[in-house]
Amino acid sequence: MSTSKYEDYLCVWLGSVRPPKRCRNDMDSASASDIVIIHGNSHPDLANLVAERLGIKNAGCSVFHKTNRETMVEIGDSVRGKDIYIIQTGTKDANNNIMELLIMAYACKTSSARSIVGVIPYLPYSKQCKMRKRGCIVTKLLAKMMCTSGLTHIITMDLHQKEIQGFFDIPVDNLRASPFLLQYIQESIPDYRNSVIVARNPGSAKKATSYAERLRLGIAVIHGEQKEAESDQVDGRYSPPPTSSRTRTISVSVGVPEHPPKVKPPINLVGDVNGRIAIMVDDLIDDVQSFVAAAEVLKESGAGKIYVLATHGLLSSDAPRLIEESHIDEVVVTNTIPHEIQKLQCHKIKTIDISILIAEAIRRIHNKESMSYLFRNVTLED
Repeated sequence: MSTSKYEDYLCVWLGSVRPPKRCRNDMDSASASDIVIIHGNSHPDLANLVAERLGIKNAGCSVFHKTNRETMVEIGDSVRGKDIYIIQTGTKDANNNIMELLIMAYACKTSSARSIVGVIPYLPYSKQCKMRKRGCIVTKLLAKMMCTSGLTHIITMDLHQKEIQGFFDIPVDNLRASPFLLQYIQESIPDYRNSVIVARNPGSAKKATSYAERLRLGIAVIHGEQKEAESDQVDGRYSPPPTSSRTRTISVSVGVPEHPPKVKPPINLVGDVNGRIAIMVDDLIDDVQSFVAAAEVLKESGAGKIYVLATHGLLSSDAPRLIEESHIDEVVVTNTIPHEIQKLQCHKIKTIDISILIAEAIRRIHNKESMSYLFRNVTLED
C-alpha cells in the first residue's frame, strides 16, 4: 500500500487538510540546522526512515559493547545548544536498549544539548505497570531513570496503559497507530463490511469497541482463560493468620474472613462470528499462544478468515512457528519494533510503516507547533 494513501487517510481521520508538502517532509534550513537525530542499535531502519522524511541526516553516533559487555557511546558531531532526538525502541533485548538510551541521553546532557527528546515507539517494561505481589512497578523506576538521564520529552506510541504517562516528570506524547490499522482494514481486507471486531479478552473490549464504532461493525468478546493467571497463583502471603482461642468477641467465623477465589470459566465466545471475518485488535503481540487459542475458538464458532492487528509486534520465542501452524490467516503490526527475521519465518506477518507519524510529531515539537492536530478524534480507548 502506498505511503501517500496513509498520509491522506491520516489527515481525513484527523479532520484536517493536509499540510503543505514542504512542511510534511522537509524542514526549513535554519530550523534543520538545530536538530540532531541519533539512534542506538534497537531499530536503525526506523531511524533512517524518520530522518529521510524530515529531510535531514542522522548524526554520527556510535553505540557498541566492550568485551565485558559494557555499553559505550561516542557522539561524533557537536550537540551543544541543539535539539536532540534519540530514536530508540524496545526489542527482545530490552535491557541493552534501555542502557543505550540512558547513556546516549546523559552524553547529550553533559555535552550541553538544549533539549533531549526520547523517541521510544515501544516503551520496554510497559506491561509491568502494576503492583504484582512482592514485586514492584518497574515502569515507574524506568521513568525515573529516563528523567534523571537528561531526557526532557518523550514521544511514544500506544502505551499498554495510558496512566503510564503519569510516572514521568516530563511531557509525554502518546501517539496512536489506530488510523493506520483502520486504513489497512478498509483497503486490504476484502469484504471488511462482513467483519466482526473481536476482543481477545474483556480487558481489550474498549479498544475493540472503538474500532467497531469507527468502522460501523459488530463486536465479539472472548471470555475465560485456559491457564491460571499470574495474579491468582498462590504464594506465602495467602497463608491465614494465626487464630487465638481466647476471644471476648463473638463472630460467625474465626479470624480474618477468607476472600473467595476467582474461578475462571472455560474459554468461550460472546457474540456471533458464524460465516464472518474475525479481526482481533490489541496493542501488543508477544506471546501468541493466547491469540492462537482465541483463533481456535473463533474457527469452532464458524468464523471465516481470522486477522490479528496490533501496534507492536514483539513476536518472541517461537511465535512465527505458532502463527504459521494456527488458524490465523494474517498478523498485521507496525514497524515500531523490528521483526524482519520473524517475517522470513512466517509469511502471514505483514508490516505497516508509521514513520510518517513519528516524523510529523518531531517536526511539530521542534517548530513549537501544537500537537493537537495528531490527537484530533482520538479517545482514551484508541
